[in-house]
Amino acid sequence: MDKAKLKKLIDTASGRIPADLCIKNARVVDVFNKSVFQGDVYIAEGLFAGFGAEGFPKALKEIDARLAYMAPGFIDSHVHIESSHLCPSEFSRLVVPCGTTTVIADPHEICNVCGVDGLDYMLSASEGIALSVFLMFPSCVPATPFENAGAVLLAKDIETRINNPRVLGLGELMNFFGVAAADSDILDKLLVAYKAGKIIDGHSPGIEGSFLDAYSASGVRTDHECDTPKELEDRIRRGMYVLLRQGSACHNVASLLKGVNARNAERCLYCTDDRQPKSIIEEGHIDNNIRISIKEGLDPITAIAIATINSASCFGLKDRGAIAPGLRADFVLIDDLESFHVAEVFTEGHHVASNGKYLAPTPHFPTHNVSGMMNVKGFSIDRLALKLKGPEVRTIDIIPGSVVTNEGRAKVCLDESGIWRRGEDDIIKLAVIERHHGTGNIGLALLRGYGLRNGAVALSIAHDSHNIIVAGDNDNDMEKAVKALIELGGGIVLVKEGRILDSLAHEIAGLMTDQSGDAVSAKLAHMHALAQSELGIHKDVDPVMTLCFMALPVIPALKLTDLGLFDVTKFAFTTIEA
Repeated sequence: MDKAKLKKLIDTASGRIPADLCIKNARVVDVFNKSVFQGDVYIAEGLFAGFGAEGFPKALKEIDARLAYMAPGFIDSHVHIESSHLCPSEFSRLVVPCGTTTVIADPHEICNVCGVDGLDYMLSASEGIALSVFLMFPSCVPATPFENAGAVLLAKDIETRINNPRVLGLGELMNFFGVAAADSDILDKLLVAYKAGKIIDGHSPGIEGSFLDAYSASGVRTDHECDTPKELEDRIRRGMYVLLRQGSACHNVASLLKGVNARNAERCLYCTDDRQPKSIIEEGHIDNNIRISIKEGLDPITAIAIATINSASCFGLKDRGAIAPGLRADFVLIDDLESFHVAEVFTEGHHVASNGKYLAPTPHFPTHNVSGMMNVKGFSIDRLALKLKGPEVRTIDIIPGSVVTNEGRAKVCLDESGIWRRGEDDIIKLAVIERHHGTGNIGLALLRGYGLRNGAVALSIAHDSHNIIVAGDNDNDMEKAVKALIELGGGIVLVKEGRILDSLAHEIAGLMTDQSGDAVSAKLAHMHALAQSELGIHKDVDPVMTLCFMALPVIPALKLTDLGLFDVTKFAFTTIEA
């Protein structure tokens, strides 16, 4: 802030000059006192100037709130923009009308494909949009040493960007085994964050006791992977913030609220983590987390505080998170605190959304440094054959609504050569094909609970290394889907009985598209419908979101990488044969 701007702000707050904008007759949500008061709010230079007094000059522009609730703009404390399938400007166009004005984004999806070029793209592509986008520097690229990603980011790479004011810290430390073991490379990364005075995000599903102590002692201050109220309490006891997540695949808000009370609510934040356009359009974004919380009995003002000031405090965003003099004028007008419909959205005092319609510009950024990322070598239908020593096998068992899987046991059908073939059960083949370095690696496993028949689904989205993942019940359709995906340059392909049902290109790193959010949402909805009606994928399983997490070797229990079947509970490879 320069001297002239500071003087204008003080003069406006004192009533010596007119405000740029005044929101009149609002019920203002005070997240500090956890209360609501009726009044006017004056804004100058994109900042809150104050609440006025009798005799103040009329603002240059006035908006009558008509007793609507005025709350700070919502903050998503942990999100992967790439999981929306959209570039940052289109992501902004979807979430800002929901009242989300700031996000803390972890670009480890695109960085796993493109390295530091991916982070630079996300920084540049999120400039000049209504949504404030802050980034965490990915700490685990690759997520583990048990797979091939497109890049390896070390402490020296983090040093090149960690002091950028829009890079708030070190992204989620998914290699919790490595942290607890005091792995040398991880310690080097932690020390870079310490030196820069930046926060460290966590990712610690299911860990407890001294293991959790060691993880917390490393400096981790957040976790978005809690499943139970006990896990929430354990982490808060250790000084961590717990993120109540409501994504497209993971729904944790309602269950975790059972552990939230007046004593610990200040250590709770909201996040979405991974949320698809359909979910945002139909259900909302952080406003959806708030609605769920209110429905579950949480005080609405507490829910708003979790979505605003708690997040700002956690991440050191001292310029936002509340409606108070001197803070950034990001705010929403809400009809009522029951239905929690976000009517109007403002960022820096500018009207950017009204009743679901985005009013701000949608600039797009060149993608040449992050496109064409499909380097596949040595792939053929013969590589998909799964020869087993016997019919007793381990299966990756899908848990509907979760990215966690179970380790299953089954007896499957083999031909005379010992090669797996589809039986009458719900077991299909899963393959992960390396796409970054032309290694020719292909990992094979068996998947249960997806429901697919007579076809295949292939994606270039496979968390977190984002190799190609394909599920199918026959090799011909799996081969066709993979080859079509490579030709497409990445994205999603559905195949049934030798013909392509539909496809969607993801020209940005094989993860995102420059198409509009509405177009992508409509296309994905059509593909989901086809996946269920034509391929028989279970209705309680998201065909894309569920499949793309089957390659994530940091979420229990069994997952598949390009190097083979991985037991996350033991952090070691295992065999398909039981």
